[in-house]
Amino acid sequence: MKRVFVLHIRLTKEQAVFPNLRDVPTRAATGAYILHAGLEKWKGSEERAKGVHGMAAGAYPFLAKVPPTTFLKCLAAAEIGTGAALLVPVVSNKVAGACLTAFAGSLLTLYMRTPAMHKPGSVWPTQAGTAVSKDVWMLGIGLGLLADGLTASQDG
Repeated sequence: MKRVFVLHIRLTKEQAVFPNLRDVPTRAATGAYILHAGLEKWKGSEERAKGVHGMAAGAYPFLAKVPPTTFLKCLAAAEIGTGAALLVPVVSNKVAGACLTAFAGSLLTLYMRTPAMHKPGSVWPTQAGTAVSKDVWMLGIGLGLLADGLTASQDG
């Protein structure tokens, strides 16, 4: 039996927060990409779970105690949540930026803690690390959204 949970939030006009038009393309592209990645992981095989889990446990040793399939589902849920936060216009730039910054920061930490992904003594990627090193753009977007959300609060 599948269980479906629906979260229903009713906002007043004053409570609703919509991103600036200039942020829509960035949030849409990043959010759609991350949401898609999460949905693909959600239906991932046990083999995929073991591979992703092994890489993550190498960078974050405490994850070795988590079963691979459970880890993959948790990672998928985090990606789905992050992607949705970026895509849903009532989520503020501050919140969406904080989610994206945390997510991208964890990926870049994995990158830096995995010696095979970067050249010795350097932040520059090896061929094996190029795909993950490119996630630095998500960190930049997240920090930009977060900064925008924090300064917008001060602008009044």
